[in-house]
Amino acid sequence: MVLTRMRDLFAVLTPADEEWELALTIDPARLPAHIAIIMDGNGRWARMRSLPRVAGHKAGIEPVRAVVETCARMGLGYLTLYAFSVENWKRPRTEVETLWRLLRYYLKIELPRLLRNNIRLNVIGRIEALPASAQDDLEQAIQATSHNSGLQVNLAINYGGRAELVDAVNRLIDKARLEGTTEDLRLDEEMLASQLYTAGQPDPDLLIRTSGEMRISNFLLWQIAYAELYVTETFWPDFKRIDLLRAVAEYQKRDRRFGGLTPAASTNSEELVAEVLGVPAP
Repeated sequence: MVLTRMRDLFAVLTPADEEWELALTIDPARLPAHIAIIMDGNGRWARMRSLPRVAGHKAGIEPVRAVVETCARMGLGYLTLYAFSVENWKRPRTEVETLWRLLRYYLKIELPRLLRNNIRLNVIGRIEALPASAQDDLEQAIQATSHNSGLQVNLAINYGGRAELVDAVNRLIDKARLEGTTEDLRLDEEMLASQLYTAGQPDPDLLIRTSGEMRISNFLLWQIAYAELYVTETFWPDFKRIDLLRAVAEYQKRDRRFGGLTPAASTNSEELVAEVLGVPAP
């Protein structure tokens, strides 16, 4: 399946150009199962062009389209896009209202493409706080793509990592109250993970942040515990397919140990420790 989807990617690339050559370096067997992206820099992109901030948000639609299509063609399972945080309500009312209009516009124009490419749409966050019209459009798009079996795209809207953890704990407390087990309630990682917005999904292997900012901005705090971080100076409206390919190629160069050691690093470790400490080897 992975090899087939990589063929789908090469089908839209130009032989021998930079994207083609970069794609050749990517190992289809070691693709990330889940990529998460903090789409940052729309406002600064617009300001550099003496445009209103909303122009940057509108320009950010095309990179979303390019990234979603590329991930689908590569055979990835999950893509999570940070679209609107719980803190973004602090922005000017006109900007926030424009964001909802752009969201509804995106859903309308992209739904046929999502269906053609077998892509499922999902939303994570406190969606109940969104305008009713945006909620309705999201629900319709989710239902329309629910039977697709390809890439799942999570739109993080009115999302915050701390809020997600609070919601997860509260759901566990409510469940315990219904079952009459609050006195014996003890949480573990598996229980908490089962109540996250992304329950049942693999944690992101790769977190991409655009615009050069070196922070995670309250995004997927639990899930990115062992994600590889990739930061690019590119503003989101300028992020293209080749930028995603560069991130994946860089990801495959990383040595992921998840707190442990690679087999080579752990070889003869007991003998090395004994030598350093000057004690007999076990």
